[in-house]
Amino acid sequence: MELINNRFTISGADVLELCDKYESPLYVYDTAKMQEQYQKMADAFKSTHIKINYACKALTNISVLKFFNKLGAGLDTVSIQEVWLGLSSGFDPKDIIYTPNCVSMEEINLAVKEGVRINIDNISTLEQFGLAYGDKYPICIRINPHIMAGGNDKISVGHIDSKFGISIHQMPHVERIVKSSHLIIEGLHMHSGSDILDVDVFMQGADILFEIIKKFDSVKYVDFGSGFKVAYKPDDYETDINQLGETLSARFNQFCKEIGKELTLMFEPGKYLVSEAGYLFAKVNVIKQTTSTMFAGLDTGMNHLIRPMFYDAYHQIINVSKPEAKPRLYTVVGYICETDTFGWNRKINEISEGDILCFKNAGAYCFSMSSNYNSRFRPAEVLIHEGNDYLIREREDMNDLLNKQIVIDL
Repeated sequence: MELINNRFTISGADVLELCDKYESPLYVYDTAKMQEQYQKMADAFKSTHIKINYACKALTNISVLKFFNKLGAGLDTVSIQEVWLGLSSGFDPKDIIYTPNCVSMEEINLAVKEGVRINIDNISTLEQFGLAYGDKYPICIRINPHIMAGGNDKISVGHIDSKFGISIHQMPHVERIVKSSHLIIEGLHMHSGSDILDVDVFMQGADILFEIIKKFDSVKYVDFGSGFKVAYKPDDYETDINQLGETLSARFNQFCKEIGKELTLMFEPGKYLVSEAGYLFAKVNVIKQTTSTMFAGLDTGMNHLIRPMFYDAYHQIINVSKPEAKPRLYTVVGYICETDTFGWNRKINEISEGDILCFKNAGAYCFSMSSNYNSRFRPAEVLIHEGNDYLIREREDMNDLLNKQIVIDL
């Protein structure tokens, strides 16, 4: 988002005009930023045979999925419904990897029926899959590397007490299941957390995965998950993707030479690709001053953006209606009947009722985690592509709230 002639724009589209046209609250996504992030990652690992699979749980709008398909990305999915969305978006089944957690064998059977790549993350499912399919359907195995990584314990998923993945200490058991069931292991996968800054975390994981690969001659690809940190504040740190690309590519290429075959290096970024491409715009309903706090109450709430309440996530908030006003301290809150506070004591340009505020980094895990709590409608979504704005999801109305409900006479 840029300030040009005292007006905020997104790839040439005027922000206030978008809010007038589509009303608020409003999610807006910029394909130029998505493509920039995708290309930055592809360039960082250009010396390897790389495949970038967009983790669509971050933002599942089908127009966004189609855009990443056009860029050449694969798709990382975590549910059969995401698999179906990917297929509806035109992805080839072999470009979709399905990595569920704690799902039934019935759901996995549906994924087999669709012909997608399947990533198994527990011993029980591995045994059942082996009995059902044997050597007829190659699979990937998700390893828990027992690496504590990520910004906090809510987003670290590779530690010893995580529900995700098969422990590295269970590999002898895995080997016995694979041998007895004649399973074909085509890939190995790990994902240790989010907001990872330390390149050494990925190198530790690499050493673990490389040792396991030697046990399975059929492995064709290695999936390092993602977890790259993006900047949430103007002076924030982010993962040095070029350093990671240089360091990990050198080690990966060396390993391929050691084993005498070329493997595909996979990643599954979600936040990295779409977080900075997204914005949530909301109107100020009320300015409320108490004895100690100046509240700015918006026409949105935790039903549209739950990350600050769920993860203690920080989203920069900007008053796009008054780019030249003097800053004051505000506590920004929502209209939900809960303590839905987006930010305490934020320095924001002076706010008046009716102003439009912008939440940055709203592309990942924002609309996709939204709900109809308090029976509120979910907002519209707009895509900015090559300077043009496209409505890619209509704002909900009462028909959406009533749809699927069955009225009975009591």
